[in-house]
Amino acid sequence: MWTEWFYPGSASALLWVVVGSLAMYLVLLGFARLAGVRSFAEMSAFDIAVTIAVGSLLATTVATPSPSVLQGAVALGTLFAVQLGASWLRIRYPRVTEATDNTPILLVGPGGRLKPKGMQRARVTESDLRSQLRAHNVLDLSEVQAVVIEGTGKINVVHGHGRDAVEGRWVFEDVRDYDVD
Repeated sequence: MWTEWFYPGSASALLWVVVGSLAMYLVLLGFARLAGVRSFAEMSAFDIAVTIAVGSLLATTVATPSPSVLQGAVALGTLFAVQLGASWLRIRYPRVTEATDNTPILLVGPGGRLKPKGMQRARVTESDLRSQLRAHNVLDLSEVQAVVIEGTGKINVVHGHGRDAVEGRWVFEDVRDYDVD
C-alpha cells in the first residue's frame, strides 16, 4: 500500500508523465510566445490569477491521467485567450482596469512620512514596512520619496535622491492618497 506513494506500478506510467510534461512544456512555450511578454509579467491582480491557474493546470495535467494532455492544452489556450482579451479590454476601456485591478496605495510619503491610513488600508504593519525598507537598502527614512504597495501586492520604494516630489509627479498619478499629507 505505501509503495504506491513512491511507485505508480509500472514504468510506462512514469514514461507518460515525462511525455506529458514535455508536451505541456512545449504548449506553454508556444502560447507564451504567441501571447507576448506580458504573459507572466504579473503586472495586475488578473495576471497573477492567470499565472497561478496556469501552474495549477500544468501540475494537474502532467501528474495525473485526467485531464488528458489535449484537454490541458485546450484549457491552457483558453487561459491565454482570456488574458489577451482582458488586456485588450483594459487598454481600450479604463473602467475595465478599475474593475479588475487593485489601486496602488501610498504607505510612506515624501520625506519618509508614514501614512497610517494607507498602511491600515493595505494591512501592512510597521514591521512589514521596515522589512521592505531593509530589502531596498534604506538607511534613512527621510530620504525616501515614497513607498507604494502596488495592486499586485509588491512593495516599491522610491528613493528621493535629493529631488523634490513634484518632479516625479506623473509616476504617482494612480497611487491612492498621494496628494494627501
